[in-house]
Amino acid sequence: MRDSRGAPGEYESARATMTTDADTSNVVLITVDSLRADAISPYDSDRHTPVFDGIADRGAVFEHAFATGNWTPFSFPSILASRPVFADTGRIGVDGVPTLAGTLSDAGIATGGFNAANGFLTSHWGYDDGFDEFEPFVADISSAYSRYLAAHPTVEAWLQLAASPFRRAGAWLRRDTDERPFLDTSRMFDVERSAAEFVEDRGDEPFFLWVHYMDAHTPYVPAPRYVREVSDSVLGTHRMILAHTHTGLGWEVGERTLADLRTLYQGAVRQVGLRDETCLIVAGDHGEEFQDHGHLAHYPKLYDELIRVPLIVDAPGVDGRRVEGAVGLDAIPPTVTGALDVAPADAWAGESLLPSVRGEAVPADRPVVSVTVRGEEVTAQPIPRDLDDGDLLVSARTPTWTYVENADAGGCELYHRPTDPDQQADRSVDPTADDRAAIERLRPVVREHARRLRRAADREGGEGIAPGPEEPDEAIETRLSALGYR
Repeated sequence: MRDSRGAPGEYESARATMTTDADTSNVVLITVDSLRADAISPYDSDRHTPVFDGIADRGAVFEHAFATGNWTPFSFPSILASRPVFADTGRIGVDGVPTLAGTLSDAGIATGGFNAANGFLTSHWGYDDGFDEFEPFVADISSAYSRYLAAHPTVEAWLQLAASPFRRAGAWLRRDTDERPFLDTSRMFDVERSAAEFVEDRGDEPFFLWVHYMDAHTPYVPAPRYVREVSDSVLGTHRMILAHTHTGLGWEVGERTLADLRTLYQGAVRQVGLRDETCLIVAGDHGEEFQDHGHLAHYPKLYDELIRVPLIVDAPGVDGRRVEGAVGLDAIPPTVTGALDVAPADAWAGESLLPSVRGEAVPADRPVVSVTVRGEEVTAQPIPRDLDDGDLLVSARTPTWTYVENADAGGCELYHRPTDPDQQADRSVDPTADDRAAIERLRPVVREHARRLRRAADREGGEGIAPGPEEPDEAIETRLSALGYR
């Protein structure tokens, strides 16, 4: 494990130690890739996600939780290190900053992290720091055939779907009703098995466990029974294949294909099942777009379908409640350390949510800032990995307003979230007095954030600054290719 204790730079701020009642000895952090808030029933009653409902009934549901970026490498520095992406090195990753796992490990807390094969959450970008046990499930791929399937998970899914009648017949003959043989496209069971073994091995030892699910990320290939649970009719295998073919080949996506993709996505969300016996935190790392603003997946934009995420905290001894006020995912690390009676790192940008979880206080009235980097095209790939890969877009959000500005090319947008939840009517074009007041409040926040990121990038390029990491190895690049990041 690498030592990531380093200078916090522009964002350093003092943090007081948060102590709690001595009834929380373990914390489990569940993150679900590409999970937008309105995909689960605690945020949208039309959805069917009973496990999430159970957690929400017991815990605190944050109504206005926002990711700090539109995709995993832009969001996770806040989730596992409470730092803005690019703030310290001008690059993605958490090298050189105090991580959540590292802070807990230094305090004697056992730490385990298990990621279902997202190539951006690996030791290459520093995410193993502080974990006693860490497994990203990005294995070496030996044969050309296995490399091809790893890079083309939809093809793998088709092969498995074609073989599923034979596997089902075999399961029936063995009197085995477990549907796990039909869930091979996700590493969910590998992750859960490793996480369970980590917990069992701890005994009575306090621990922090992080589990990252990839089921809701493209391609959406849930088990058939979960598709049936979220749709009025059975979505046939041929329609699943057709929907993926349309998107994979770049064909025009009509209403029927879009509806099929939404159903597959909801089935994948339904597939994620969670149970807890300790303090449990559940969050999406970013959302997912279904042509809300003209595209699919999570390309470089900062609208709510990509930035508004679920955040639920179920802590022992607290009652279920809904929490208003805007919060960012950088609040997760100080919330975890507070629950375990460990001092947060001074460099962390977020504040603990425990007072809000307990009903003692409301979140601070502070805009949540998110960023993305956009190349010449909105859909340009690969994903930008530093600030020089395109224009920097920065947004600031409150429960009422969303303000977005292109920090390099100029231009801004303003949306009134209560009356325009889909963010379709840009109020910066002909602003009212209230609109101008919102712009005057949020524009300085956005511009100061952009200046700080630029200064961090300039420092990184100066004398005495360590160079960035080498290019990822073949296994990581193959896994990123499987996620559509070429």
